[in-house]
Amino acid sequence: MNEHTLGELLAAHQARTEQALERWLPQADIAPQRLHQAMRYAVLDGGKRVRPFLVYSAGQALDVPAAQLDAPACAVELIHAYSLIHDDLPAMDDDALRRGKPTCHRAFDEATAILAGDAIQALAFHVLAHDEALHVDAQRRLQMIDRLALASGSRGMAGGQAIDLEAVGKHLDLPALELMHIHKTGALIRASVMLGALSSAAVSEAQLKQLDHYAKCIGLAFQIQDDILDVEGDTTTLGKTRGADLALDKPTYPALLGLDGAKQRAAELYHEALTSLAEFGPAAEPLRWMARYIISRSS
Repeated sequence: MNEHTLGELLAAHQARTEQALERWLPQADIAPQRLHQAMRYAVLDGGKRVRPFLVYSAGQALDVPAAQLDAPACAVELIHAYSLIHDDLPAMDDDALRRGKPTCHRAFDEATAILAGDAIQALAFHVLAHDEALHVDAQRRLQMIDRLALASGSRGMAGGQAIDLEAVGKHLDLPALELMHIHKTGALIRASVMLGALSSAAVSEAQLKQLDHYAKCIGLAFQIQDDILDVEGDTTTLGKTRGADLALDKPTYPALLGLDGAKQRAAELYHEALTSLAEFGPAAEPLRWMARYIISRSS
C-alpha cells in the first residue's frame, strides 16, 4: 500500500466520519435550535479526523468491518470536538480561530459554546451505548465506554489540561512535560486505537498491549509536532493562531529541548511506535502511515 493509496484512505475515512457524525448530531432546526446549530458548527466540516482514522485503522488491522467502527470513531471525534470548544474559551486559551474559522464562542457566545461542549460530550457516550451496528456484547460495550470516560476525565484529557494551565510560566523537565501530554493529548489518541481494537471480539491481550504502546508513542509525537508547528507553521495552514503557546508562556518541547531536540524526540517516538507494530502484518499499514504523517504534517 503506497502513500497515495493511504491518502485516499484518509480522505475516505474523513468522509465516512462526517456522514456518521451528521447522522448522530441533532438537526439545526430542532429545539433548542441555537444550541444544536453551535454543536453542528463545532463538529462538522472541519478537522483532520486523525482520531477516527486511528479507530478505523486499528479495527482494520484486526479485520473489523468499517460499519462496526462508525460508533467508536464518532465517539472519539465528539470528545475531541467538545474539548476544543472548551479549550478555546476565554477562561482557558482564549483563542479566536479553530479549524480555519472563528471559534465556537466567537461565532455564537460563551454560554452557548459551553453548553454545546457539554452536549457534545454527552452525545459521545450516547453513541457508544446505542449504536446497533457495533456488534459487541454488553460487557465489551461497557469496557469501551469506560475506556473513553477515563481518557476524557481527570485521569486523562481534562487532567492534562489542568496540569497545562497550572504549568503556565513554569519550567517543566522532560518527564513532567511528557506526563502532562500523556494525559492532555495522548489519552484520547490511545483511546482511539484501543476502541478500534476492542471492537474485535478476537483481539488478544498481547495485541492490546502492543497497540496501546503504539498509541502512547504517537500521542506524544503528535503533541511534539504541534509544538513545533506553533513555532514554524503559519496561521493560514494551521487553521489556528500561530505562536499561541509562546504568547501564553506555556511549557513546550521546543522551549525545553530546542527545535532540533524536539524533532529528534519525535523521530525516536515514531520508530518506537513502528516497533510496537512489528508483529502485525500489511493490514496495519495505515497505522504505520499515520505515525509517519503525525511527525511530518504541516497543520
